[in-house]
Amino acid sequence: MRRLLRTYREAYAGLPREVWLLAAATLVNRSGAMVMPFLAIYLTEQRGYEPAQAGRLLALYGVGSILGIWLGGRLTDRLGFLRVQVASLIGTALAFLVLGAVRSGVALGATTLALSIAAEAFRPANSAAVAAFSPPGLRTRAFALYRLALNLGFTIGPAVGGFLARVDYAWLFRADALTCFAAAGVLHVSLRSRTPAPPAEEEHAERGRSPWKDGFVLASLVFLFLQGVVFFQIQSTFPLFLKDQRGLTEDKVGLLIAVNTVVVVLFEMILVRRVERYRPLVVVALGCLLVGVGFGLLPFGTSIAFIVFTILVWTAGEMLCVPVVTGFVANRATAANRGSYMAVYGMTFSVASIAAPIAGMGVYQHLGPDVVWYGAIALGAAACAGFLALARTPAASAAAVDPEPRTD
Repeated sequence: MRRLLRTYREAYAGLPREVWLLAAATLVNRSGAMVMPFLAIYLTEQRGYEPAQAGRLLALYGVGSILGIWLGGRLTDRLGFLRVQVASLIGTALAFLVLGAVRSGVALGATTLALSIAAEAFRPANSAAVAAFSPPGLRTRAFALYRLALNLGFTIGPAVGGFLARVDYAWLFRADALTCFAAAGVLHVSLRSRTPAPPAEEEHAERGRSPWKDGFVLASLVFLFLQGVVFFQIQSTFPLFLKDQRGLTEDKVGLLIAVNTVVVVLFEMILVRRVERYRPLVVVALGCLLVGVGFGLLPFGTSIAFIVFTILVWTAGEMLCVPVVTGFVANRATAANRGSYMAVYGMTFSVASIAAPIAGMGVYQHLGPDVVWYGAIALGAAACAGFLALARTPAASAAAVDPEPRTD
């Protein structure tokens, strides 16, 4: 027990106070993450859309997120990450309230688009803030702490949201709006007087190249896109599969999704600490493979225990991939262009979130659910092969950042 406690203490040691404050605001916000995991079910059952139609509406979120992330990155480099985060959260809260009230297809589409622009502008600003307040050797763990807060909130959100959905879906939209308002308040109060000191190696750095001219990062993000198409099935085909093919109710679907977030909360920081000594892109490659395999196992069992096992597999892949690649991209940027770098990184997931519901829901309806999961294995393997190839290039070695000294 003492050794276990020491392991946890070392995993969290050394992270700046500001990173903890950013994580606290994220926890408040994501505790209200009740709408998105159930939006596919909401559109098909409450609004009567066919799965492919619902997939196209969900894809609008991805379209808007591209503009939102691009705008958030540009504004972060010009106005600062705090202003962008607060404005994004307030706009998101208002959009959630409207989304729960509109009924027509045009209004649903327009509101979903507006919601995604407001909500996704938060991501590059928040990532830039985490990177700005943490030294390069600690950034991967700083992003892991951010993800811990996000996933802890996301554990609470779907679990509670599943029960609220059985009573009245309107409560999902209201709860999300309230937590957005609360997170905006936490950020404004806690960070308005705090300014990050530029790291020594960046004090005299030039503005640096545009991320669009960084071929190594762009190549990395192509393979990350493949992983994202698989992972974002969690917001479309995955909950629909559990309900339609496995006969689970919304509350049980929410609890199963919470398995992912509980595991991330309990083990990601320790896992990230343990893999710091390995080449980051090799770690990311393994993570991509596990994500594909985890989803690909779904057709081979029907029990709750087997579904939990598949979730554990792709969750392990997520923990190996996402925080490591986020820190890797952040370390390629300087303080002057970090918002733009994190925007390009975030746009990768946005494009994936467009492709995922269109491809996933279309295949689900026309070719059958199992074909979705066989495709997940193929995409995961392709992403793994791509990252392994990049890991062998000279650019990968030059981009590596030594972790903080270990004490164990």
